[in-house]
Amino acid sequence: METCSNRSIFQNIRSRELNGFRVRKRPCFADDDSSRFTRIGAFDYGLEEDVSPPMALSFCKTSKNAHILAVTGEDGYVCLYNTRVNFPSSSTSAENAEKARKCEWLAHDNAVFDLCWIKDDTNLLTACGDHSIKVWDSQERKCLFALTGHTGSVKSISAHPSNHDIIVSGSRDGSFALWDLRSFKSTRAHPNTFEYYHILRTIKTVQGAHMSSSVKTRGRNSKAASMSVTSVLYMKDEVSIATAGAVDSVIKFWDTRNLKAPITQACSHDKPSGKSERSYGISSLSQDKNGVYISASCMDSRIYLFNVLQLEKGPVKSFEGCDIGTFFVKSKLSPDAGHILSGSSDGSAYVWQVNKPHADPIKLEGHEGEVTAVDWYVGCYYA
Repeated sequence: METCSNRSIFQNIRSRELNGFRVRKRPCFADDDSSRFTRIGAFDYGLEEDVSPPMALSFCKTSKNAHILAVTGEDGYVCLYNTRVNFPSSSTSAENAEKARKCEWLAHDNAVFDLCWIKDDTNLLTACGDHSIKVWDSQERKCLFALTGHTGSVKSISAHPSNHDIIVSGSRDGSFALWDLRSFKSTRAHPNTFEYYHILRTIKTVQGAHMSSSVKTRGRNSKAASMSVTSVLYMKDEVSIATAGAVDSVIKFWDTRNLKAPITQACSHDKPSGKSERSYGISSLSQDKNGVYISASCMDSRIYLFNVLQLEKGPVKSFEGCDIGTFFVKSKLSPDAGHILSGSSDGSAYVWQVNKPHADPIKLEGHEGEVTAVDWYVGCYYA
């Protein structure tokens, strides 16, 4: 099984110039081997008395902790699960949850929409409907920082590839913001535990990043919903940020050294000349380990794949078969860029081979409702 490199596409290009091209190792899964996608267990998210649908999940990023899965949802709790435990076929999902759960804590008094592991899995970021982001000590379950400044639900967060003190967030208020964990201005005591944590304000904010001119004259509520930034990614070149929104299928790319305007953009749809076409928002963005490709889950129930060095050409491939019925349904490109995993509103998850975009996806059944969040284990397993 392939061990994915930590280097970006730009570092790989330089390495090839100096050392020549290396033959690629075997991908995570063999072609057409659907038997490799076997369900090993299922467990409920949440406490026994309050099982709720998960909104986000993320495996730890270091190899020694990669079996630890963080899950969060509408109730504001974060639960950590050990996915290495044995799940007997006779056990219920509630019994499996009790067996696998390592710990849980109330992170927010509102829905948590995104998670992000940083600093060798010692810290966990939570993005919340209460307009804030928190940074947690994952061992002590202690809040270290509270990032405040957005005026709408925080929908997406992403960390700088090599400097995890730098964070980017996207919000329903239509903005994306940059944060530096080293620049806290004050401290505050938690009202229940009286433990102190730092308060941070943004270092840079871009307002109206995806607001269409057609929504500027609408009412306040429709305007806020339309201009929402639904996904952000800190790119592997370490200076660029990709953002997507609810208003259309445009991905914008920004240079963090000058955020006055996007440096370029990519779109999955071409509008016919002289005609209006329905705009489809994007629910999530993801990139592979080396930063060669970026994928976008679109509300037309297709997933589009872009080459980051050829963005002007539009998507190089597209994938369909799932039902992206809400902005809660996400997809994830595998670390080796060999597969795409997506949730779906029809109660199944789907897997495509990137090199066979027209082939039927593998359908993973077993859920009883909409499949929202998905993630790849560092060894290319999935949840």
